[in-house]
Amino acid sequence: MKGEDDVHDDFQIFEESLRIPEERVPVLIGRRGQTKREIEKKLECEIKVSSDGEIVIRGTPINLMKAREIVLAIGRGFSPENAMKLFDIKVMLDIIDLNELLGRNQNRLIRQRARIIGTKGSAKKQIENMTNTIISVYGKTVAIIGPPSNVRVAREAIVMLAEGAKHTTVYNYIKRNTHAIDDYPFK
Repeated sequence: MKGEDDVHDDFQIFEESLRIPEERVPVLIGRRGQTKREIEKKLECEIKVSSDGEIVIRGTPINLMKAREIVLAIGRGFSPENAMKLFDIKVMLDIIDLNELLGRNQNRLIRQRARIIGTKGSAKKQIENMTNTIISVYGKTVAIIGPPSNVRVAREAIVMLAEGAKHTTVYNYIKRNTHAIDDYPFK
């Protein structure tokens, strides 16, 4: 993030560049530019998108951080509708890099992604339901959207699965930590 000389309504304007996968660029832009425009309008920022996935966001520090989070969420496989839940100040994004967690062994990555997703998405859905979060498994990452305390419990559950814990052990962990789950109705 770098400071700019521009001043917008007495706030300094900042700029940040980031990348998302090329195949997610059309999702970020949306039909006739609608998704991009909605983010820009709600957060009073400017988003420049190149077809190779290079994104430049300009705005006030707080709005820039929220716009960045929404763009990253779309880049990590969330639908715009789910990514835009991040407009809510009580909702956050967390991204787990499976390569950092598991190393770069491709076979292990594929196996552990399958364990996180489960048969027909059953494990992912179970964790989402138990923790009141939304989860996206995309490429070499698992991303979670939800209230901060819920995201922490979901993150630990996913890490446990990735490290080889049995599904029942993970579900029991979540049950033991229900006191930390916020039932905030963001979905």
